[in-house]
Amino acid sequence: MPLWHIMPYTQTMQPSAPSASTPGAASARPLAERRREATRLEIARAAAGLFAEHGPQHVTAEAIAEAAGISLRTFYRYFSAKEEAITPLLTSGADNWVSLLSDAPERDPLTLFPRLIDEVLIPQTAAAREELRVTRRVLRGIAETPLLSTAWHRVNADSEARLRPILSELCGPDADPLDVRILATIASDAIRLGLEHWAAGDTDPDGSAGVPAAIAQQVFARLSRGLSRDFSE
Repeated sequence: MPLWHIMPYTQTMQPSAPSASTPGAASARPLAERRREATRLEIARAAAGLFAEHGPQHVTAEAIAEAAGISLRTFYRYFSAKEEAITPLLTSGADNWVSLLSDAPERDPLTLFPRLIDEVLIPQTAAAREELRVTRRVLRGIAETPLLSTAWHRVNADSEARLRPILSELCGPDADPLDVRILATIASDAIRLGLEHWAAGDTDPDGSAGVPAAIAQQVFARLSRGLSRDFSE
C-alpha cells in the first residue's frame, strides 16, 4: 500500500457526502474543488519522489515546488510546511482502505480484514510496485524527520476513527462499542506495522513478494485473537 495505502492506512469520508466510489461522486463535486485536490496530489507525488531519493531532511519546499511545476507561493497556498506535502498521498491510501471496507460483501470483519490486507498491500501492477518502492524509501526517512512522523501517525489515527462507524454497522447494533473501537485500532495498526517493519528490512523492496502483507496479517491475527469469540457469537 503505497503511501497511498498508508494507512495506512489516507482513502476522508463524511457521512453525508458521496464517497469516491459512488457513481457520479466526482462529477457532483465542484470543478474548483477537484482541481485543488488534483494539484495537492501532484505536489504530494513530487514531494514523495524527492523525499525517497534524497531523504526528507535534504529536501526543501522550493525543490518540491519546482518538481511539481508550481511557484513557491502556490506551494504555500496548499501546505504550510514541506512535511505536510506528503499528506494527500497518505490520505489517499486511507481512503482506499475505508472504501474497500464500505463496499465489501462480507459482514464478519474478522474474516474480511485479512482479505483486504492482501488487497491493499500486494501490488498487482508495475505502477503499484513502484509506489510501494517510494513508500518504503519515504518510511525509512520518517524516523529522522519528526514533523513527517507526526503527519504519518495523524493520518493513521484519522483512518482508525473513520473505520469505527463502518465497523459498527458491520458488527450490528448489539456489538460492544469498545470491541468495535479495539477492532478499528487493530486493523489500522496491522497495516501501519506491516509497512513500517517491512520498510525497515532489506527484503522484497517493491512488495511484490507480499512481505508487507504477510507482516500485517501476522499482526492482525495476533492482536485480534482475543476478539474472535466476541465477534463470532
